[in-house]
Amino acid sequence: MNLKRWKTAGLIILIAAISVCTTIVTNNWLDGRKIIGENNESNERVPAAYANFTKVSNALETDFTLAAELSVNAVVHVKVKTPVASNPMTFSDPFFEYFFGRPRQEEPRETPMQEGSGSGVIITNDGYIVTNNHVIDRSSEIEVTLNDKHSFKATLVGADPSTDIALLKIDADNLPIIPFGDSDALKVGEWVLAVGNPFNLTSTVTAGIVSAKARNIDILSSEMKIESFIQTDAAVNRGNSGGALVNTRGELIGINTAIASQTGSYAGYAFAIPSSIVSKVVADLRKFGVVQRAVLGVEIRDISNELMKEKNLKTLNGAYVNRVVEKSAAAAAGIKEGDIINNINGASIKSVSELQEQVGRHRPGDKIDITVLRDGKPMKFSTQLKNIDGNTNAVSAPKGIEILGAKFKNIDEKTKERFGLNYGLQIESLKKGKLQEAGIREGYIILKVNNQSVRSQGDIQMILDHIYNGRDRDKVLYIAGLYPDGRKYYYAVDLAD
Repeated sequence: MNLKRWKTAGLIILIAAISVCTTIVTNNWLDGRKIIGENNESNERVPAAYANFTKVSNALETDFTLAAELSVNAVVHVKVKTPVASNPMTFSDPFFEYFFGRPRQEEPRETPMQEGSGSGVIITNDGYIVTNNHVIDRSSEIEVTLNDKHSFKATLVGADPSTDIALLKIDADNLPIIPFGDSDALKVGEWVLAVGNPFNLTSTVTAGIVSAKARNIDILSSEMKIESFIQTDAAVNRGNSGGALVNTRGELIGINTAIASQTGSYAGYAFAIPSSIVSKVVADLRKFGVVQRAVLGVEIRDISNELMKEKNLKTLNGAYVNRVVEKSAAAAAGIKEGDIINNINGASIKSVSELQEQVGRHRPGDKIDITVLRDGKPMKFSTQLKNIDGNTNAVSAPKGIEILGAKFKNIDEKTKERFGLNYGLQIESLKKGKLQEAGIREGYIILKVNNQSVRSQGDIQMILDHIYNGRDRDKVLYIAGLYPDGRKYYYAVDLAD
């Protein structure tokens, strides 16, 4: 009996011992897995431990390849040649000094040309290209090179210094394009790509985020400038001007225009004209040859803390009305000095730049709804926008070369040899026009206009465009040239109506 009890007790002890050993081994094995996982020493444990982290990382990553593929072939390299002033040998000539303000050169010489470059964006399959006005300003030759290295001579359709937009045209078909996107829907923090040709490095793509919207950086000099830039931290350098700012869907949401830098190279801040402005300017240039600028007729300023205290205002948001122009759209609506404009057509207005952007989207004759704060109370108005002349008529395009009343031809080789010329344009015939009014006769060879060498009618048209676009103060052509008998004559041609 005792033996049976001992056997039973021994079996119980054995089972207990096995259970204890199993528990100890199991715990040690589990503890070993935990330590290995925490110390990243086991490939088996890492995927389980970091599954959530990997999932979040994938959600945050953005694939830019689609946007780059959709945009890189539609961004072009724009190369320009611009006449620069020279210092030729001179001798005194009172007539030339009167017209040009300095002695004339002894013999006609080739004007030195300065070369520059930038970027552009193809927006139609048949060759319309948008770029910055400052890229092509005062240029006499414009060449466009596509991403596939094909080159074309480009003509200037029109330019708008107020927004720094210019429209070019090349003779080509079936071109890749970048479709316009909605810059209004763009959000701060959203990923964007800058595509262009910095430092002549063609087809360069950089990425960044939208840092801010409606930035006014006071870079444009036009009296009616509109500055409401998209700010990004995508790397932009010299040569990127006129290039594309696109969203991750490959849509054009801006034209890269400027950088903020102490050195002239990228330092973290870049600025682009929003597509909402670009599309309107381009449409006007294509249809009218000139931008149809709508004017509200108010003198406005941003609301600072000082102004808020001075005028006892209740908000820092909006555009404060300093003055209302008589007989303007604002005056007709009933807007008064001291009002704060805070909404146009349902769009919130927090600053002067946002107000300029909203009004800049419209043409003279368009009707808009305006909300203002007057003595802290909201008031709503409707008005019809006007042009700079105070009416709703469409503004005419800059006058063409036909106002001169001349038919031109290239000078022949015999004339070039006789007078030692390598440029010039001869008047073949004259009819009633500005040249005839100035006393110019048929056969006259035009060598320079406003101190720029003339090789073709395009050179003269370019000078006229600069004058009528307001980039030259005087509406006068100062012409230097000679007649076939060698006599040199200088004329001042008044372009005023």
